[in-house]
Amino acid sequence: MIEVNLIPDVKQELIQARRMRATVVSISILAMIVSGVVVALLASYVFGAQTLRGSLLDKSIKSNFAELNGFDDLPQMLTVQNQLEEVSKTHADKKISSRLFDMLSVIVPAAPNDVALTTVKMDTEEGTMTIEGQSPAGFIAYEAFKKTIEATELHYYQKGNDKDLIKTSLGTDIVDGERSYGEDQDGRRVLRFSLSFTYDEALFDSESQRMIVQGPQRRNATDSAVAVPETLFTAPANDEKAE
Repeated sequence: MIEVNLIPDVKQELIQARRMRATVVSISILAMIVSGVVVALLASYVFGAQTLRGSLLDKSIKSNFAELNGFDDLPQMLTVQNQLEEVSKTHADKKISSRLFDMLSVIVPAAPNDVALTTVKMDTEEGTMTIEGQSPAGFIAYEAFKKTIEATELHYYQKGNDKDLIKTSLGTDIVDGERSYGEDQDGRRVLRFSLSFTYDEALFDSESQRMIVQGPQRRNATDSAVAVPETLFTAPANDEKAE
């Protein structure tokens, strides 16, 4: 079979161009339809689904709020929750007040300059400590007590640094208080005294690790001490009887 192509080349090119144009138009129309569908879906989500979702959330919030208001002890519950959040911070800022007794067992002189304490007051805001005590050895024991405080040092490591040992004085600015003679519970004549000094804040700071109170004659590793000597404190003496 013999076919004879009687269509000139120009006509063939025109037909191919028309076919190409039809294809492009069809693809464009399909793309517009798809884009329109996508825009319609997005619009329905934005103005429909999100609005519905927001409405449901508002209802949930109102419902939960009404439920919370139904609790009579709501303020207490919220306060407890807030306190729980502050536990970690409070733990980090806490003071190791138990070191006070270990420090006292170091600064009280040994015999023959026996000193018994009657009152110890600590002002954490001012960083001062006031000690009241008495001694049958009189002013000699009192001066020994003062000099012991002046000579006592704190040896410790800062938390996170186990290499650099820090040494600092226990107290500074020692101020004499009232002094007078009286009679203790055993009928002995004793000197009653009081003094105050500014203590180093590292003594009670939880950041001070492996703390040691180093006195001129003794020392105490405060983080390991477990007992307070019974002879450290005594009842205050009475005024001397007038003769």
